[in-house]
Order: sequence, then C-alpha cells, then structure tokens
Amino acid sequence: MSHSPLRSWWLPPGTHPDASLILTSRGIRAFTDGYVALLLPYYLTLLGYDAFQVGVLTTATLLGSGALTLLVGVFAYRFRLHALLTTACLLMLGTGLGFAAITDFWPLLLIAVIGTLNPSSGDVSVFLPLEQSLLSHAAASEQRTAVFARYSLVGNLVGALGALAAAAPGLLAQWGVLEIKSAMQAMFAAYGLSSLAVLALYRRLASARARGDETRAAPLGPSKGIVYRLAALFSLDAFAGGFAVQSLLALWLFLRFDLSLEAAGTLFFWTGVLAAASFLAAPAIARRIGLVNTMVFTHLPANVFCVLVPFMPSLPLAVLFLLLRATLSSMDVPARSSYVMAVVSPAERPAAAGITAVPRSLAAAVSPAFAGYLLTLSSFGWPLVICGALKIVYDLTLLGLFRKIRPPEER
Repeated sequence: MSHSPLRSWWLPPGTHPDASLILTSRGIRAFTDGYVALLLPYYLTLLGYDAFQVGVLTTATLLGSGALTLLVGVFAYRFRLHALLTTACLLMLGTGLGFAAITDFWPLLLIAVIGTLNPSSGDVSVFLPLEQSLLSHAAASEQRTAVFARYSLVGNLVGALGALAAAAPGLLAQWGVLEIKSAMQAMFAAYGLSSLAVLALYRRLASARARGDETRAAPLGPSKGIVYRLAALFSLDAFAGGFAVQSLLALWLFLRFDLSLEAAGTLFFWTGVLAAASFLAAPAIARRIGLVNTMVFTHLPANVFCVLVPFMPSLPLAVLFLLLRATLSSMDVPARSSYVMAVVSPAERPAAAGITAVPRSLAAAVSPAFAGYLLTLSSFGWPLVICGALKIVYDLTLLGLFRKIRPPEER
C-alpha cells in the first residue's frame, strides 16, 4: 500500500487504517480534556470551594479513573473491547452533563468518582488502556514506538488547542452572550456530548476490521512479574505527578501570581505544543539509545526544572522553567507505552496496559488532596518540589531495574 507524505506523517508505512480512527478519537478527547483541566479549578473556585476542596475533587476524579482502569486491566479478557469502549463513552456523556447541571459538592464528588473527568494534561482515563491495546495490534514491532509517538503527539497538540479554548467562557461573558458560570457549564456539557463523536468512531473501528470484533484478550501469564514491577514503579511516578496535575498547577499560578484563566490557557497551550513536538523526536532517540534510556534521560532534567519552578521570584521566570520542563517531561510517554506492549505477549496486552495504567490515576489520586492542602498553607509551591524530587527517584530506580530488559527490536 502506497503512502503519501501526509499519510506517512499521520501513520507509518504498513500501519493498519484502524490506527487513524484511534488517533482521531484521541484528538477529540484531548481537546475537551485540555479545556476541562483548566476550567475545573476556576469553576470550582467560582462555586465557592477552597483549594483543599478542589484538591479533594481532583483526587476523586483520579481515584475513580484508577478504579475503572484497574477493573479493565483485571477483567478485560472477559469482555469484548467494543463493549468496554461503549461503556466508557456513556460514562463520559454522563460526567459532562452532570458537571454542567449540578453545583453541590457531594453530588459533584460522586460524579467525579464514577466519571471520566481528567484534571491532568495527559490521558489518565479508562480509555487509555483500551486504545493502547487496539493501537498495539495496528502496528508491527518496528513501527510500534512511532505509532505510540503519534498517539501521544495528537493528545498533546490537540490538548494544547483545548487549553486555548478555556478562554471561551471569559470571552462569552465579555461579549454579553452568557454569564461566565453558564458559559463554563456549557463547556462541560460539550465535553459530555463529544463522547457521541468518539462512540461513532469506535463503531467504525469495529465494522472496519475484517475479522469483526476485537479478539478476546487473556489474563497476565508469563509476563506477570515484569508487569507488576513496572506497575509499582509507575505508581511512584504517578503519585509524584499528582502533586502537579494541570488543574492544581493552574490553581498555584493563580494563587502565587494571580494568573488569569485566559493567560493560563495561553501558557498551557505552549506547554502542550512543546510536549507534542518532543514526541516527534522520541522514536529516533529510542532507536539510538533504547526505550528505557529514552524514558530516563529525557525525564531527569525535566524533573530538575520542576523542582526549581517555585524558587523563581517572578512569573516570567516561573513560566520559562515550566516551558523548559514541558519540552522534556513527556518524551518518555510513547517510549513507556511501547515498552510495556513490547515486553508482554500480544494476548496479554489489554491486561498489561490496564494494570500499568492504573498508577496514572489510582496512585496519583492520593496526592492532589495533599497538594491542595499545602496550597492552603502556603503559595510557595511545595507540591512542585515534591513532584520533581519523587520523579527523580523514579527515574533512577527504573534505570537500575530495567536497563537490561530489552524489547524484541533492541535484541
């Protein structure tokens, strides 16, 4: 099959066309996640909730996503992936409409736990392991990292555009179209309704496959030890990342420097663009130095920048270090996804993706509440210091434990 230059950029040669549908669905979710992550702290503050309550709701969203992802990882082999994807879309629909219609704390907390809201700039939802499993089947081993890099690139680049869209409620209020609260609620409703477009793509995916629905997966077998060790390490990384999820980072910038929602949207647009650009370099770096080395040696300097951000005396310097961090902090994402899929058998991939993705939300669910509490005590930015320090420990431990466990294409 021939590939035009545009198609070769979008999908490497030899990749199954299903990958294009998966990347498109990732883009739709990334756009809505991009503005929801910024709107969430401002909206909750507008409703009268303090930093600790914002942290608790953020924790609830991550805890719920983690529990769902764990269930997918453990029990995915009992269900068709199409059914799981449909259920995830329905949860997304209910989450958006619920946040648009309800303002009381306890009902919002319940929706946060059982829903799909994403307070992070990355994908921590139940969609992640399901789409990763499908994507891993759509690419040959030598193209796997490149396909995952495109998956991550689409997520960050379109998510950056979503961050810009977070300015829409303020603009609508200035123009007298809607009150800012109503405009924010409309954005949450749009988040929920976008799940219908995602569901339509998944239905095309199921009908496009010549063999019908996705082959049933299997529980973890020979790779159980490796997967559990990776999951333990990823839990440390995710716990650290929970101190600096995008919603709380925006809240810190608001408390420390009085940063407006519009300015925050612009900042996170550029951090998303820089992170997306880094994904283009990840496959080439991985081919040269290996997946594990790529994960570690691009991550370490980013975490040093994270530690230094709170020590910056002015907003421009803090923004500079956040941009430097964004340039490197996400380059490990496609390498990590590719590595997990490489070191397990094809039948184990849904279980491995689910079990290693759990820390991205379940372990991270613990730390936002602590971060919110720390921000009520001081606007210095201790959550960023803790985040960077713990991630450095993760990087060094990962290198020590897995540098000799190589994927098939590196042997």
